[in-house]
Amino acid sequence: MLENLNELVRENVQDAVVNNSEIPNEKNEAVIQAASGSIFDSLKSQLSSGNIGGLADIFNSGNAEGTEVAQQAAGSFTDKLSGLGINAETAKKIGASIIPVILGKLTQKTADPNDSSFNIKDILGSLGGADGKLDMNDVIGMFNGGQNQTGGAQAAGGGILDKLKGMFN
Repeated sequence: MLENLNELVRENVQDAVVNNSEIPNEKNEAVIQAASGSIFDSLKSQLSSGNIGGLADIFNSGNAEGTEVAQQAAGSFTDKLSGLGINAETAKKIGASIIPVILGKLTQKTADPNDSSFNIKDILGSLGGADGKLDMNDVIGMFNGGQNQTGGAQAAGGGILDKLKGMFN
């Protein structure tokens, strides 16, 4: 998934990064890696913290602008660019302009049956459980302190299906 995400970033940052005089050309690839890494880390963080509803909203709506995921990814991206010696204001501006766009494109690609570069199950699997695979026990464990259904625990509030509804369409 990360390889495909890097390519998606590369396809969408020409003006904001490659043609930007405030980004030295030798740092273009590092900026692309920072963007895709920030998005990946933000998605993983949201999943591991149990924000399934927030992720479902993004993947169902195709709009990431103003979401917690986009804000977290943009903040992480800004920090990474500052670490590369890029001016903080420039980094914020670039993050605010490209991160929501890339997240939007990612969600559009997962919803497009004619585009096999991303699919939601693979994305969730790459973000997933301790074994690298996300299964229902991993998801349920997020809501009940790590116990699976065979341990007799119930998902908190009984809303896990509501939170997952539409995510695998």
